[in-house]
Formats: sequence, structure tokens, C-alpha cells
Amino acid sequence: MEMTEVTGVSLKRGSLAVEGNDSMAPAEEAKRQKVLDSCLPTGQDGLEHGSPPTSGHVPGPPEAVNAGQGKKNSDVQLEEEEEDGLSEEAEEEEEAESFADMMKHGLTELDVGITKFVSSHQGFSGILKERYSDFVVHEIGKDGRISHLDDLSVPVDEEDPSEDVFTVLTAEEKQRLEELQLFKNKETSVAIEVVEDTKEKRTVIHQAIKSLFPGLETKTEDREGKKYIVAYHAAGKKALAKVRTAADPRKHSWPKSRGSYCHFVLYKENKDTMDAINVLSKYLRVKPNIFSYMGTKDKRAITVQEIAVLKISAQRLAHLNKCLMNFKLGNFSYQKNPLKLGELQGNHFTVVLRNITGTDDQVQQAMNSLKEIGFINYYGMQRFGTTAVPTYQVGRAILQNSWTEVMDLILKPRSGAEKGYLVKCREEWAKSKDPAAALRKLPVKRCVEGQLLRGLSKYGMKNIVSAFGIIPRNNRLMYIHSYQSYVWNNMVSKRIEEYGLKPVPGDLVLKGATATYIDEEDVNNYSIHDVVMPLPGFDVIYPKHKISEAYREMLTADNLDIDNMRHKIRDYSLSGAYRKIIIRPQNVSWEVVAYDDPKIPLFNTDVDNLEGKPPPVFASEGKYRALKMDFSLPPSTYATMAIREVLKMDTSIKNQTQLNTTWLR
Repeated sequence: MEMTEVTGVSLKRGSLAVEGNDSMAPAEEAKRQKVLDSCLPTGQDGLEHGSPPTSGHVPGPPEAVNAGQGKKNSDVQLEEEEEDGLSEEAEEEEEAESFADMMKHGLTELDVGITKFVSSHQGFSGILKERYSDFVVHEIGKDGRISHLDDLSVPVDEEDPSEDVFTVLTAEEKQRLEELQLFKNKETSVAIEVVEDTKEKRTVIHQAIKSLFPGLETKTEDREGKKYIVAYHAAGKKALAKVRTAADPRKHSWPKSRGSYCHFVLYKENKDTMDAINVLSKYLRVKPNIFSYMGTKDKRAITVQEIAVLKISAQRLAHLNKCLMNFKLGNFSYQKNPLKLGELQGNHFTVVLRNITGTDDQVQQAMNSLKEIGFINYYGMQRFGTTAVPTYQVGRAILQNSWTEVMDLILKPRSGAEKGYLVKCREEWAKSKDPAAALRKLPVKRCVEGQLLRGLSKYGMKNIVSAFGIIPRNNRLMYIHSYQSYVWNNMVSKRIEEYGLKPVPGDLVLKGATATYIDEEDVNNYSIHDVVMPLPGFDVIYPKHKISEAYREMLTADNLDIDNMRHKIRDYSLSGAYRKIIIRPQNVSWEVVAYDDPKIPLFNTDVDNLEGKPPPVFASEGKYRALKMDFSLPPSTYATMAIREVLKMDTSIKNQTQLNTTWLR
């Protein structure tokens, strides 16, 4: 078992495509905008308006889904203010033009401590995520089963209204009802004439209004010989506020015999989990925080995961399949409980590496090594951001209590290209240090910069702590977790350099949730796969060998006290955690296939199988060769780090962009 080191980038490698690069993506995005009127609430400004807060300058790393990382904000309270958002197409176009320049100033693996390999095979070239459909993630639930979308049927329930509720109202009636529901006009009620007056028709209209517009009540009235259904607010704005909370999302009836949560499998293409939930909540006219899930899945992939939603029927959810592009919902069931972050057992990955250069022997050696030894469990590049100011630097400044530096790192002008409005915002900030003036330069206020500037406008420049606190908690904690990950990556590289791939006395292993030291006499009872190393914090112990001193030196150099990781602000106190240093994937299989057309899919998705598409047939010869690999990983491990071990390549976007930027043009 050998260990090798990155000494520089000398191998010829293929490109890592960025989000939005797929040749089909712009067309698909355009189609997605043309949604059916019966689904999207009228008068709302496009799907992106409800996106969660993310930094406007980060065009989303293309690396692997962070399996169950669960660090994204799961209950972001979206602001109610209106914004002049840029169109998704315009943003993508600007992204493509500027991305190569931006990445000249991005991070490489060496910058974040990723320097070692465990296998001895010769690396080879391959293109990762040439198409987002080359990267498929299936969640592994707490029962160990892999999630698949294989059933679109709706559970039969006599309590459900008829399908007519989705079509009985006209677009104009829906708009008037929504304006009434959200108090957007001075009307106190909306009357809808019943054209073909039957009891059944009136019942359907009553059901449609109550189910599609929570907070409204209805009654039937006779006016000049005609029947009208009149919609009104039962008890003013307080009733609307109550009806839209997570605790009480539906004032009207929900069958007592039915579990309060509808669980379903969500299949999505090229959208991250929070974006997907924001789209679903917009179509259903509910708050995003009534949804729950076990792990977040990244954007540039096809992903299949379980979602739970409070008191929304399977019938209403299934109706979304008629309206949404690149989403499919199915495998519905009613349950008593929601899902919780971290409950998953892991994720199963199906990955295609296209245009590989390795011989069959090289591929065989690489995949056997992955199956038998595994890979170093580094935190992947997406943990550290993609711009000239890495997230770990912000995290370090938070831990140092250097709040002016935190503000500066987030807001100051930076090297590399960015979206034009962000450049103008930063220039204004550098010139005037006026948060209100800088904020006016931002059309998208939900990026981290916009949130911080809004906080500075509210609390003033002398209270940066409170201003920073406006950013959602999970987004703030992301910075300090990034710093922990940066330390861990560097320390694990030192540990492997110093002691190789065998356990040594003084290493740490877990017994249950408790870390204990390996003694001299016990060393043969353990393998490298048992060894863990700590993320720095006040509630962990450090190895009893040279690496303990290396932790201390690294934190001291960063003006941090390893013996006092408690912060005066409780949110930023780090308790620490333990992480295995080597991960051996499960259920590993692979095949090399030949193909001629770079655009053809090389395997079937769940949706392909539902539609009865035959699996692709491969010729024995072709212009190109691809490596198709399947493997399962536990939560919070990075598939890109497994792929890095196979190819022996730097997975950073900066390196890939420098090697081959032709795809951007």
C-alpha cells in the first residue's frame, strides 16, 4: 500500500464543467420559464425570486454532491421585500463570460491542504461532469434502502377533492384571489360567478379556493338571480399569518386518520435542494420551512432524495408533475413524522468520466485501489468557495473576533471577474463606506453581501456583530466550518506524510461516539480505516504524536488558542468533531464503454426507466471511451475526492479552467 504526493500539476487533464455549461441547459432553462398558468401564482417575478440567500458572486462549484453535509440553511426565512431580480438567462450568460477570468484567482487543492494520494497507479485524464446528467446521486435512507423514483401513482384517499380543483378557476380569478389572499388590494372579498350552477360545481369551486389559497374562507350568495361563490378573509391579517406558519399551515380540515406529513421522492435535474424547495413552495403558495429533508444535494447533477411536507396532499404534489420542467415527484406516502437532517445513511453515486485516456489496465488498477483501499476523506473544493476570498479566511476572522476584517473580506473589491452589479457594489463600498449607497447598486439583495449591507444600514458600522447576524445562521456557520475543514485537510496530509497508511500509537479511534487513543499493544487490532482525526474545538482530544503539535502550531500561527475554542458569541464556539481519515466506498462497480457522440447519455435515469426508454447499447469501438462508475459513500464525504484518487488529478475549478477553457466559449 503506497502513498504518493501532489508535487505540481503536470498531467494533461480534461475539463471540469461549471454549472450551466451543459449544451442543453439554456434551452431547458428557457422552457422551464414557460410553466402552465394553472400552477404558478400569477404576479410573481419568476422562480429565482424565492431563492435562498447565497453569495451572488459564487457561480456554484461543479464538484460532487456533499453527501448529507446538511450545512445549508434548512429553514431559511425568506424576506418578503420585492426585488428587481436579474433573469436567470442573463446571469448565466454573464457567468460564462467571466468565469475563466474569475478562476485565475480561485483556489487550487494545494491551497486548502489537499496534497496526498493513497494509491500507486498512474493517473489518467478524464472529463468530470461534462454534462450534469453524467453525475447522478441517489440518497440512501435511514433504513439502508437507495431512493428511487419508480411510482408516480397517488395514494387513493376519499378525503381528497376531485382533480377539477386545479382547472375550475380561470387565470384572472386566480390572480384576484391571490391578491386578496396577500392583501395586495383594497378588496375585502372576491365574488366568482357559478356559470353552470350545480351543487357539484359549487363544491369544486369552494374546495379549489380553500386548498389553493390558504387563509381564505368561502360562502355561496344569490345576487340578482345568479349564484356566486364569495371568498373572504376569515379574521384579517392575523389569520393569514397563522395559516402560513409551519405549525399550522392549513386552517381547514386535514383527515385525522392520515399522517400529518406527505413523504415523497423528488427527482431533480440541475437544481440544488433549497432552490428546488423554493420552487415547490412558490407553486404551492406555502412557506419553504414546512418542507424537511435528510441531506442537501448540489445543483450540477441529477439527484433523487426523499422530502417530507406538512399537510400538503399527494394529489396536490402530483399535480406539479404537469407544470415543472426537470422535476418529478412520486413514491408518495403519508407519515406521522417529518425528516431530519443527517438521518440518511449516505448517497449512492453513478458517475461518468468521459473521454478517458487511461488504458484498461490503468483503469482496473485505479478502480481496484478505490474498492480495496479507498481515498483520503478530504473536504472537497466546494467547501471553500470559488472566488479570490476563500470562505475559510472569513471563518478565521470570525474566530479571531476581527469583525472589521470579516466585513472587509466579504465586501471589499477582489481580484478576478465578477458579475457587474457586484463589482459596482464593491467599488461603491470601497469609495464611500456607505452601506445604503452600496446596497442600491445591488439588484439582488439576498446575496451575502446584500444581507450584510442591510445589517450595517440597520445597526451601524460600530455594531458589525449584529449586522453580520442578519445573515441566516447556517450561512454564517458555513464560514467557521470552512476554517475547521481547512485545518483538518492540512493536518490529515501531515499525518499521512509522517506515518503513512497504517495506524500508529497515539492515533485516535472511535468507540461509540467517544475518541480513544491507540496503545502500542493494541496497534495491530486496528486498520487505517478506523483512524479518525479531530476538527478543532473545545470538546475534542488531539493525537498523542507529532500531529498534535502541528495542530497547535497551525492555530497559533492564525492567532487562535487551541486550548480555548469557546467564542464570546455562543454561535461561534466550536465544539469540534471527529472524521475518518480514509474512506472505503461500498458497492463499487465500473465499466469502460465506447461512444461516438459526446451528447448521448451513457445510462438510464429513473425518469427514463419510468418512460420505458431502452438502456443505451454500446459499440465495441468508438471515437471516445468513458469510465462509468458506481459507488456508495457515507454522509459528509465528497465524491470528487474519490474521483480525484482514480484520476490522480486536481479537482479545483481553477486548475480545470486553466487546462481547458474552450467549453466556456
